[in-house]
Amino acid sequence: MTDAWRLLRAHNLVIAAVGVLAGGWIALGSVVFPKLLIYAALSGAALGAAGNVANDLQDAAADRVNRPAGERPIAAGRVSRDTAALLVWLGVLPGLGAAALVSGAQLAVGVVVLAVMLGYSPVLKRHGPPGNLAVALVAGLPPFYGALAVGRPAAGVVPLALAAWIHLAREIVKDVQDEAGDRALGRRTLPIRLGRPAAIRTAWWTSVGFVPGSVLLPLAAGYAGGYFVVAALAQGVVLVAARRLRRDRLASASLLLKTAMVIGVVALVLGRVT
Repeated sequence: MTDAWRLLRAHNLVIAAVGVLAGGWIALGSVVFPKLLIYAALSGAALGAAGNVANDLQDAAADRVNRPAGERPIAAGRVSRDTAALLVWLGVLPGLGAAALVSGAQLAVGVVVLAVMLGYSPVLKRHGPPGNLAVALVAGLPPFYGALAVGRPAAGVVPLALAAWIHLAREIVKDVQDEAGDRALGRRTLPIRLGRPAAIRTAWWTSVGFVPGSVLLPLAAGYAGGYFVVAALAQGVVLVAARRLRRDRLASASLLLKTAMVIGVVALVLGRVT
């Protein structure tokens, strides 16, 4: 059971579902649980599960190089490929089914997201920056997915932009961490194309640039003062992460960026819910 939860990235699925709910709350200006928003949250979590397992299936060879301690169950041989493939389908079917219960538009977005996730490791990641941008957009999508579910997709644009921005920084960091395995598979990720120092500088600039961006975009969108109070904490965490990047402390920087994402979602909700 522990390996199954690790394979599914259960904690990330909870964050994704809450992100979808948050997008609905931001759009509606109220913490409510309409049926369509709940369906969207379930869809987001299920599709995320499918994408996580599919990524581990496709990345097993690289994970044996990057994570020799055996933290990835498929690469370590503790979960069979057949079982993992079944888990992918158990995510795809309810993920798309729940999206279809919301609307045709929700289903269309769900299909595109699924296609990007399934194509990330075998296609997009091989080309470096396009893969980083694609996975950042998908990872930042939950608030938009929730806003779309309640019929107000425009309200999800600023949350999507901010979430994708901070995810982009983290994806670059993860590529630096995974350089050895990616190089073995012939991938052309940013650290392989430009070198490790340049990739770390790119992640640093992306992180630092997020700080003014996370002020200006919500300000232009008319977010309330509650956003800026809580967002200041997220911005501080991002700056600490940037400092860790300068010192080549990638694991702690990645964790800090993920923490900033969660704080940022809370800030966005408080900026709209009164």
